[in-house]
Amino acid sequence: MNNINKIFLTLILGFICVNVTAQSKIAHINTTELVASMPEMNDAKAELEKLAKTYETDIQTMASELQSKVKQYDSEAASQSEEENAKRLQEVQGMEQSIRQYQAQAQQELQKKEFDLLKPITEKAQEAINQVAADLGFDYVLDSTQGQGLIVASGKDLMEEVKKKLNF
Repeated sequence: MNNINKIFLTLILGFICVNVTAQSKIAHINTTELVASMPEMNDAKAELEKLAKTYETDIQTMASELQSKVKQYDSEAASQSEEENAKRLQEVQGMEQSIRQYQAQAQQELQKKEFDLLKPITEKAQEAINQVAADLGFDYVLDSTQGQGLIVASGKDLMEEVKKKLNF
């Protein structure tokens, strides 16, 4: 009976050792913080702000033209025929519609430009994370960005190693 207990205990200890060594290594990193801290982000932000400013200036110019036209037509409305006033109203409505369309187009173009600028930056960050995780032997790397589903982040944080890999 004593031998059976020893064998059973040996099997349990062996199983525990195998189970402990077979556990995966897990680390975490805040990818939002990483990407925001990358030097390339400053250039991307500056380019996006410049483009947004251009669109904003264009829209303000269009709005000023519309405002001037409305003022002019309002002051001349009494001296114009109903037919002429109706044409002018349609013209003003067309200008308003053009401004709305331009705003929507500008917004879409800004979003596309943002995607185009951020894609290589996020890909570079992902590549560095993958390389650091492989170099340090981590099987899984979780994103510790708020709202990404990570509840506890007490494992290894790869932020410093990834920043070193990216040379900043």
